[in-house]
Parts: sequence; C-alpha cells; structure tokens
Amino acid sequence: AELTVWAVCASAAALFLLFKLRHFKRGLYEFTGHLEQWFDDIIMEKELGQAEKEEDTLENKIYEKLCRINHIFQRKGEENQREKEAIKELVSDISHQTKTPIANMKVYLEILKEEPLSDQGKAFLGNLESQADKLDFLFQNMVKMSRLETGIIRIQKERASLSETLGRAVAAVVPEAEKKRIQIFVKCAEQIMISHDKKWTEEAVFNILDNAGKYTEEGGKIEIEVSVLEIYTRISMKDSGKGIAVERQAEIFNRFYREPEVNGIEGIGIGLYLARKIIEMQNGYIEVRSQINRGSDFRIYLLNEFSQ
Repeated sequence: AELTVWAVCASAAALFLLFKLRHFKRGLYEFTGHLEQWFDDIIMEKELGQAEKEEDTLENKIYEKLCRINHIFQRKGEENQREKEAIKELVSDISHQTKTPIANMKVYLEILKEEPLSDQGKAFLGNLESQADKLDFLFQNMVKMSRLETGIIRIQKERASLSETLGRAVAAVVPEAEKKRIQIFVKCAEQIMISHDKKWTEEAVFNILDNAGKYTEEGGKIEIEVSVLEIYTRISMKDSGKGIAVERQAEIFNRFYREPEVNGIEGIGIGLYLARKIIEMQNGYIEVRSQINRGSDFRIYLLNEFSQ
C-alpha cells in the first residue's frame, strides 16, 4: 500500500513537473517571439508602444529597457542628422565663398601675363599662378572629403563598362604623364561589366594614377591590368617609381600624410585617402605592394555583382 501511495505521489509530481515544463517552454517561446519582434521594430526605427500588461514581470522590465534604448537611438539619430545638415550647409558655404575669390585671382593673373614685366616679375607671377592652382585644388579636395565623410555624397552603383571608367581616368593623367615621357599601358577587356559608381571609381583610379605619375621618374612607365577573380575584380596599377618603404605603406592612406622626402613634389596628401574611402564605400578595398627603388603596385578590389 505504501508503495502504491508513493507511486501515485511520484506520478503526480512528474505530471506536475511536466505541466510546469510545458508552461515554461510556451512562455519562453512567447517571450523570444516578442523579443524578436521588438528588435525588428528597433532595426526598422519604429516607435515601441506601451507594454500590453502593466505587471512587474521580467518581460515588462526588459521591454521598458528596450524602449529607453530605442528612444536614445532615435534621439542620437536625429542629432546626427542635424549635424550632417549643419556640416552640409557649412561645406556648401565654404565651397561657394572660395570659388569666386579663386576665380578672380586666376582672371587677374591672366591679365598680368599680358603686361610688360621684368624677369623677376614673371617668375613671381608664375609662382602666384602655381599657388592659386594649388589653393583651388586643396579646396576642391577638402569639399570632396567632407561630403564623403558626412554621407552627403552617396555612392550610386550601376552595372557599367569598367574599361570606359578606366579610360576616362587614364585620359585625365595623360597630359602630365606626357610631360615626363611616362608610358601608360592598359590591359582591360572591353566586355568586363561590373556594378560600380562610375564617377567616384574614376576619381579613385585617377588619384592613384596621378600619384604614380608624380613619383615616377622621366621615361618611366605605368601598367594597368584588370583581372576578374572569383569574388572580386582587381585593378592593378603598377609604376616604375621610387617605391614606398614597408613601414610607411599603412600610413600613406591617412589624411594629409606625405613622405618626408617628397616635399618638393606638388601635393597635399588627400588623394590616396579619398581613393580608399571611395572604394570602401563600394564594399571593396585597396592594397599596395611596393619596394624602395622598384616601384609600387596599387590594387583596387571591387566586388563582382554576383558576390554582393
């Protein structure tokens, strides 16, 4: 009889535990479902409402915390948007306010060229013209950098011919390259189509090629080769220039960085920074392989369309 009573009690306890376990599992599933929905609402930037039941439960406590977090995120997002708008206006003002004075300077310099000047005066005039061009170049690049960093300019990718994008970038550096008798070789199949922002990819390629031309001696060469790999399409730009020391190769992509020994060469140290920023915004990357006195090979990697 005692065994029977014990067995009945054990069975009852087991049934009770099974019931509690099922109830706990059902409550857990409901809670995880609610939690997933709350996170989805936060990701979609939706406002979280009041708790369905005003009870002092763990679920309501977590919900209240998430509401606070969501409110903080939304407030920070609004603040960031206001800051971006303020920066946008500031950049626009700077761009507008500097264009006219620089344009006027260039007009006056052109007029002065027609005036009779001494040899020293002509030399001074040449220096002024060079400084005006440098100032114009600096402001243009500062505006580009600010717009990219603040998200004012957005990358707009479309499926287009990579050879055409490269062609425009190469055409822009040819005049300066010809002055130094630098030969440029391009190997890119015309049928290569890839999703990319044509304007900004051209800008990135131009900046790298412009650097290559500056730091390559007269009679040197620049070789451009495009290879379609499994995941990326690679644009290799190899020059026969002075090369970059291994310990400096990570620094060259920093804003305003210039190597100590190239201070005599025109530049402000923004081109490579912009190039990397532009490519990274397209989910690509840039690497450099270089040795002193043996040239540099800058490689741009852009995601193939099927990999995105």
